[in-house]
Amino acid sequence: KPIVVEDAGLFIRALNWFPGPYSSYVYETIGCKGILKLMENIEDRYAKFKSVVGFMDSNYVKLFEGEVEGTIAYRELGNKGFGFDPIFTPKGVNVTFAQMDVEEKNKYSHRAKAFEKLAKWLVNEKMK
Repeated sequence: KPIVVEDAGLFIRALNWFPGPYSSYVYETIGCKGILKLMENIEDRYAKFKSVVGFMDSNYVKLFEGEVEGTIAYRELGNKGFGFDPIFTPKGVNVTFAQMDVEEKNKYSHRAKAFEKLAKWLVNEKMK
């Protein structure tokens, strides 16, 4: 049977791309408030979310990446979504992920991009 897995992380340039692969642990321990504390007095707010979806079956092992660039907000904004959504503002918009409804967020979402790549690949593979 096929297996699909996904992992994602928040990468902040001014923090040497921290928390990166430790995003879940960092969120559970210091949360958004801790990241904002680390970012105090830092002008460079550039960050990106990355997601990798892995697919494996008896014929393939494939990885699909999705990424969204943006900035770290100066305070938590919004109450939708989860994780670091209240402090991440995608490039080109003026609201955080936590201020967006699901449909709007999926226009920018790193996860949505990665899963769209998987879906496109699966459709193309089935057509062969």
